Amino acid sequence: MSETLLNSRNLAFELYEVLDAESLTRRERFAEHNRETFDAAIGTARTIAEKYFAPHNRKADENEPRYENGAAVLIPEVKPAVDAFLEAGFLNAARSFEAGGMQLPTLLSQACFAHFQAANAGTTAYPFLTMGAANLIESFGSDEQKRLFLQPMIDGRFFGTMALTEPHAGSSLSDIRTRAEPAGDGTYRLRGNKIFISGGDHPLSENIVHMVLAKLPDAPAGVKGISLFIVPKFLVNEDGSLGPRNDVILAGLFHKMGWRGTTSTALNFGDNGECVGYLVGKPHQGLSCMFQMMNEARIGVGMGAVMLGYAGYLYSLEYARERPQGRLPDSKSPDSAPVPIIRHADVKRMLLTQKAYVEGAFDLGLYAARLFDDTTTGETEEVRQQAHELLDLLTPIVKSWPSEFCLKANELAIQILAGHGYTREYPVEQYYRDNRLNPIHEGTHGIQSLDLLGRKLAQNSGAGLKQLLRLIATTAKRAQGYPGLDALRQPLEQLVARLQAVTLGLLGDLSQGKVNSTLANSALYLKVFGHTVIGWRWLEQAIHAEQGLAKGNPADTDFYQGKLQAARYFLTWEIPGCHHELAILESRDDVCLGMQESWF
Repeated sequence: MSETLLNSRNLAFELYEVLDAESLTRRERFAEHNRETFDAAIGTARTIAEKYFAPHNRKADENEPRYENGAAVLIPEVKPAVDAFLEAGFLNAARSFEAGGMQLPTLLSQACFAHFQAANAGTTAYPFLTMGAANLIESFGSDEQKRLFLQPMIDGRFFGTMALTEPHAGSSLSDIRTRAEPAGDGTYRLRGNKIFISGGDHPLSENIVHMVLAKLPDAPAGVKGISLFIVPKFLVNEDGSLGPRNDVILAGLFHKMGWRGTTSTALNFGDNGECVGYLVGKPHQGLSCMFQMMNEARIGVGMGAVMLGYAGYLYSLEYARERPQGRLPDSKSPDSAPVPIIRHADVKRMLLTQKAYVEGAFDLGLYAARLFDDTTTGETEEVRQQAHELLDLLTPIVKSWPSEFCLKANELAIQILAGHGYTREYPVEQYYRDNRLNPIHEGTHGIQSLDLLGRKLAQNSGAGLKQLLRLIATTAKRAQGYPGLDALRQPLEQLVARLQAVTLGLLGDLSQGKVNSTLANSALYLKVFGHTVIGWRWLEQAIHAEQGLAKGNPADTDFYQGKLQAARYFLTWEIPGCHHELAILESRDDVCLGMQESWF
């Protein structure tokens, strides 16, 4: 089957027509790049993903990591895939040339990484976690920590994890019990238990560097008392060589419905009182440090959800083209030949819904990567600050919207394959199971919605929100130049106007201290806000599709028409439905908040 990971024409459209990746090469950091080097990196990523990652996706799912003699054992195909990833330089794709990286824009490194996420979510998690942990040490670690831990991670010798969750606390990090006692020599001794630690043990690297949240003896209560520590699986000597095994024990493995190729571990720190840790940053400032890795992970989880939805969409699309079954309603003769199911209107509906969800979310994920480039290499401090504010606002959407709606795309892919869809002989059921973890990974929808409505909207006097509204208005104004887009533009403008009014009312209630009642329906707000953002991104795509059609290249006509039809679907089928949720939010409906425990 062709194009099983993502549609290369759509990727080129996003990079070079919608997001203008080539303009980044005018910035000093990316001056040595051009479209040729960008495309070469993408081609290499596609080749490695297809050759090394995709072939063992099913095998890793059917042969989960095993717990043997206190260690995790993986299928043999994982290490060659990860090694190929490392050797090609993708672990450090965005890092500078001087640091051994490819110095690609984040936009391009994310486009490359998307191929691996589509090919094999389980194996891709190991380098993904390592990149986040390395960036965390680079930002907040001491020079000595960078020498002993960061450089081996950049070299691919050490891998990394983030160890936050504890059995009793779940997502409530303020309640963690892991403790760190000063040892008197600048190090600390940790004691505690962490669960659901992805990549917490494996044989893929010489060492594993755990980024662990714990509390010092004098820690204040709540999240203001959390500190961050480097806790390696093996201690590291002054000369960089490996020392003895640290007091970090793999207590067991969890068996998940998806992402089965990624070890999900229970780790015990300090059972023997000798778990050595190194404080990163200042005491009690660990959560603010960890949020860098968490926010990177949230965007990565969102893109992972996109790519699993994308893979399911492409498979069901190809299947629908090749599977003959039934006849159209106006062809009653049993002697007529069955038609490919893609010709049935309801199958078209399901494929169009998938396309609208996955390509809309794909655009948003790449847009977020482009914003990150602007935060670091924007021409002025004002541009960099604006990009930071907007990315901060959009992060809950980038994580949560694809995790919900690209999962729905996977559900529709199963439906298109019908009976075959839920059998393990076809990949779409695995895509669904893998993707079902993403609504929970890195903060549930509920947590993200509380972050959006309770914090992000009003942050910096609403600077991010005001900027987003200006951008949407600018896009709508540009769309007025294309009469064919009026029917698409108007529903979005109507939704934005009502969303603004509802938002002001909710923020007003929060300012008056009505916290519980205002946030009770925050999940509905997240859905509407996310649909608004995706609707804006689809209107942007529609404008570029109109511009592409105007160039008159016959080879691109079907592609651009498909874009316009998907935009039309989302903006005229999906967007109007958001007014129902807004009505509930406007009325401050208390059906959920008012439900009593004894009534269940």
